Amino acid sequence: MSSTRAANTHGPGRSSAEPRRVPTRRVSFDEALQEVPRYFAQDGDLISGHLIAALSSVFPEGEDFFVRSVRDVRSQLEDPELKRQVAGFIGQESIHGREHRAFNERLAELGYPTRIFDRITKRGLATRYKVASAKSNLAGTAALEHFTATLAEHVLTCEETRQQMGHPVVRELFEWHALEESEHKAVAFDVYRAVGGTERMRIWTMKAARFSFVLFMGLAVLGSVAGDKRTYRPGELRASWKRVRSSPILNRALWSQLREYDRRGFHPNDRDTDKLVERWRIELFGDEGSLNSKLAGAA
Repeated sequence: MSSTRAANTHGPGRSSAEPRRVPTRRVSFDEALQEVPRYFAQDGDLISGHLIAALSSVFPEGEDFFVRSVRDVRSQLEDPELKRQVAGFIGQESIHGREHRAFNERLAELGYPTRIFDRITKRGLATRYKVASAKSNLAGTAALEHFTATLAEHVLTCEETRQQMGHPVVRELFEWHALEESEHKAVAFDVYRAVGGTERMRIWTMKAARFSFVLFMGLAVLGSVAGDKRTYRPGELRASWKRVRSSPILNRALWSQLREYDRRGFHPNDRDTDKLVERWRIELFGDEGSLNSKLAGAA
């Protein structure tokens, strides 16, 4: 498939005359993150905090892998619009990695094993990067980008999930990240198609990624919770598990949305999130945007 066709694969609800905006916003949460307490999730929930910490711990190395895999094939792209989107993708992902590193350092200071999970992620992705082909690594990036896009849409549409993040700075960090994941959700996918990636590789890569990601995250949360002294207070773990089990993040609909990727002919823009993205652009970075103060150069 040509890069021109890939760049114009917009899906329902998007006109080919409307180019995808992928702006690089130079935000910084570093100073504000120093206010985050040990048990930052809503009502100090035990498992929720460890789940968020484990998820954040894989982002920096994951984002670096995404950038490398797309950059490796950038010279093969011919369509100028897709090239522009790739530049925005690389800019956004690079800053995501930087800000989550800052968050993870704060979490490590608070006693979360984020540095350990970061090292495990780094070694695993470094090994994959060396042994797999450029196209295979790009397929992995496209698959994991569907994970982040699905979670991002959930965060931006579900107030309950945002509330469960607890501390305002943590919510703001994930809202910003979710907005930008939604903005560039199809870029790696379109690059994969543009360089001739097959449906077979795309689908089977996702099946493997879905299994390995869920397994790793499950083990990471278990290990993190097991290392917390609060876990062993009578009734603490049971009460937290009851709250987490009823969380919308464990809803079957979210899992079904992840599995949509397995359908032949799937495209990320089959789910039209344009209005959602525009709403959050205004909410976070409009004239009265709540995160304007986090932008570089803000007074």
